[in-house]
Amino acid sequence: MKVKAYPHITRNRAILGGIPVVTGTRTPVRAIAGYYQMGMSADEILQSLPHLTLGQLHAALACYFDHQKEIDRDIARSNDMGYWKKQAEKLAKQPA
Repeated sequence: MKVKAYPHITRNRAILGGIPVVTGTRTPVRAIAGYYQMGMSADEILQSLPHLTLGQLHAALACYFDHQKEIDRDIARSNDMGYWKKQAEKLAKQPA
């Protein structure tokens, strides 16, 4: 993915593995995109995520629209129970 600067959106490997999130929160762009895909309006999304501002919401949607394929893959992966089961098994095998 070509990296663009979006106001209110950051990537940090220490936060959710480096996926795009709203700056100062742990709210991933994929969560906002998921609400959008469900047909929710901006006002409805803000009711569900009242800690966000309208500017943050629009920045997240702009990031989503510019990187829709990547974020849609991330949404699919985050909803894949088989994937998460394998991740949990890997963690369980790591020494404490």
